[in-house]
Amino acid sequence: MERFYGFDLGDAESAVTLLEKHDQEVPKVLTVQEAKSFITAYAMRRDGQLLIGEGACYEPDVLVRQLRFKSRFLTDSSVRADIKSFAAGVLGELIMNGDLVRGDDQCFYVGCPAGWDKAVREEYREIFESAGYPPLKVVSESRAALVSACQSRHLQVGYDILSRPVLVVDIGSSTTDFAYIMSGHEVELKTGGEVSLGGGIMDEILLEEAVDASFDPVRIRRIFEEAPAWRTYCEFAARRLKEKYFADEEYWQKEPLTQTITIRAQLIPAKLKLSMNPEIADKLLEKKAERLGGRSFREVFMDSLRQVRDSITEKQPELIFMTGGVSRLRAIRLWCREIFPDAVVICGSEPEFSVAKGLASCGKIDEELREFKADIAALIESTTVEDIVEEHIDALYHSTVDAMVDPILEKVALPVIDRWREGGVDRLADIDGIMEQEIDAYLHSEEGRGMLSRTVAGWLKTVSYSLEEDTMPICVRHNVPYSALSLNSYLSLSDIDIRVETKDLFAVEEMTWLIDAIVSVVVGLLCGGSGVALIASGIQGIVIGFIVSALVLALGKDQMQGAFLKMNIPKPARKLMPKSYLKSRADRISAEVKKSLYEKLEKEKNAEITERLVREISEQIELCLTKMAEVVEIPLG
Repeated sequence: MERFYGFDLGDAESAVTLLEKHDQEVPKVLTVQEAKSFITAYAMRRDGQLLIGEGACYEPDVLVRQLRFKSRFLTDSSVRADIKSFAAGVLGELIMNGDLVRGDDQCFYVGCPAGWDKAVREEYREIFESAGYPPLKVVSESRAALVSACQSRHLQVGYDILSRPVLVVDIGSSTTDFAYIMSGHEVELKTGGEVSLGGGIMDEILLEEAVDASFDPVRIRRIFEEAPAWRTYCEFAARRLKEKYFADEEYWQKEPLTQTITIRAQLIPAKLKLSMNPEIADKLLEKKAERLGGRSFREVFMDSLRQVRDSITEKQPELIFMTGGVSRLRAIRLWCREIFPDAVVICGSEPEFSVAKGLASCGKIDEELREFKADIAALIESTTVEDIVEEHIDALYHSTVDAMVDPILEKVALPVIDRWREGGVDRLADIDGIMEQEIDAYLHSEEGRGMLSRTVAGWLKTVSYSLEEDTMPICVRHNVPYSALSLNSYLSLSDIDIRVETKDLFAVEEMTWLIDAIVSVVVGLLCGGSGVALIASGIQGIVIGFIVSALVLALGKDQMQGAFLKMNIPKPARKLMPKSYLKSRADRISAEVKKSLYEKLEKEKNAEITERLVREISEQIELCLTKMAEVVEIPLG
């Protein structure tokens, strides 16, 4: 895709943004009906012309006029036709203005409340598809808001926001959407989705205050009943005045902020003066409203915040990101700090466009992630990983031998010989079978497998450094942090939201052939003379020396060894061989055993064994790369 459009279709106002694939700037807000934020309304004239935006609100000769329909989408099936008509009008405006060309490589991202499930989102998407839109995806408005925060140069938050608990508060004209984000994942809240509270309540109160204060309130109310379009027009004017006041409350506390509207619904126009001042601002927040069940905006909003706080079972948010024009209101930010005293509360420089900009950015990010994952898939499908593993496989053999030999000597071989010293084993000839069983059991024990696991993990770090020569360029191309594909980061579990033990990931238990090979080689080296490797050379003790000498004289050297191994040497004679001698003897032959083991592995290592090991480890590394690539995505909505 070359162009990404974000469409924030709100209940009261909407906005469309555009982001080019190779554009490094923030998304551009497009003008529709000469306004960046245009009224969500459409009307059908008698001549068949479709009107949208402000013009649709007060065009006198129309067959159909609809406003504020999105908030009824879940409860009124007829709204689907209204959304389609309005969406078609927006698409026509974009084409007419030259902001969209049919057939171009482009897509739309349309926002929806976080509480909408997949089925509802698909139904919503099909409406736009039927209206003639290019490929389109419906995503959570909270995801869009969070992406907007990450992309915002004004906030300078950056992607580290994804590693912290965040509460996104999107205050629309008719609903407020709360979304709790933990480590980049959206977590369901009791108040997740839509709460029936929005800035439109304030607009209605402001308009009512103006009507009450007018010269002829009865006449104006009658006009609103006979010509609802004029009421809507005045309500939107009140909305604009309210947002202007809250954008700089300190300034307007000292200066009068008013606007006079001439209502031309009758022969004699009526005048309506809208005013904003500190007293009216308090009424907008504190006045009881029937639509809110007899409660004020402040009461409903504070109750919702408390519900959110109480439903969060993980860490309380460290950051509260607010979107929507009402988020400019200083009092609302103070309420958030009251309920979440440890959180930082922020909003963008243009909060009314945060969602629309975030939607376009979501499109570009998803495209970049698609290309990023395609590059990872190409790397995995190539022989790169296998080639690197095979290049380092001999180092794994050596690392394994270095790790295994000394513990085997200390924890298996010496204890078995000591059992013979103590009389627990009758003859040296019996040591062969006992030693083999003990070594096999030790290497297949939790301790032995853990030792192999640590060895593999250490060896993998070297493999990782070689692999980064291929993964780093992919990260550079897609502006992804190097650590995102660093196997070393994965093994150290640093900042990666995957908690898999290396011994589980790299299938140590399946590498039993490697353990079996070590068992057979070590047994052969240590038990080739039924323990003679450890005790025959430099035997101390007169009795042992006498027995050996006597056997040599009586039987000859070759027959002596067989008889000696079968002899039940008296226990006192065995004890003439001190433990210190056995320990020092084990230390002296350690290097010899390792050398012999290296050579035996080299000679007996065949193509099938090496190929199997390379294949198994490569598959696990590729699985690891796939998982790491997945966590690069912002998995919201």
